[in-house]
Amino acid sequence: MLPEMDGFELCRTIRRESDIPIIMLTARGDVMDRVVGLELGADDYVPKPFEPRELVARLQTVLRRRAVSAPASARLTFEGLVIDPATRSVQRAGEAVELTSTEFDLLHLLARDAGKVFSRDDILNHLRGHEAELYTRAVDIVVSRLRKKLEPLDCIKTLRNAGYSLALGRAQPQAQSSP
Repeated sequence: MLPEMDGFELCRTIRRESDIPIIMLTARGDVMDRVVGLELGADDYVPKPFEPRELVARLQTVLRRRAVSAPASARLTFEGLVIDPATRSVQRAGEAVELTSTEFDLLHLLARDAGKVFSRDDILNHLRGHEAELYTRAVDIVVSRLRKKLEPLDCIKTLRNAGYSLALGRAQPQAQSSP
C-alpha cells in the first residue's frame, strides 16, 4: 500500500543492500503475508491493529538480538595492510592511507571475504548510495584509484569476466618474545 512499491518489494530492495533490522508494520495480517514478509528478510512482522507497548517490546527484542549477533568491527589484518572498520582507517606497512568513503567501503568489502571474487554487480549493489550515478565502469575506476593508493601492494586482483578479489594472506599473529 506504499505509493510506488509494496512493502514486500521494499523489504526485498533493502535486503539486497543492507542487513539493517526490518520490522514490517502493516494492515496485511494474513498468515501467508506474514510468512512472505519473514521469508523476504523482515526480522518481525506486526499486523494492524497493534498494541503500542507490544511494538516497543518487539523493537527492543530485535535491537537486542541484533546487538548480540552483530559481528564485532574487528580490525582486518593482512600482510602489509591493516583495515579498521571502527575508525574507517587503513594502514599500509604501518603508514596511514587516506581513502574516500567509497574506496574504503570497497576495500572493506573485499577484505571481509578475502579471496572471494566479487562481480561488478556485487560491488555496485554494495556501494550504491555513495555516488549518485555509479555505473559498471565506475567500479573499475574506484578499483584503479584504490590500487594506486595501496602501492606497492599488489593486492586487488582482476579475474577476467568475473570480478575482483583481495589477494593478500592474513597476517600471522606474532609470537610474544620471552625476556
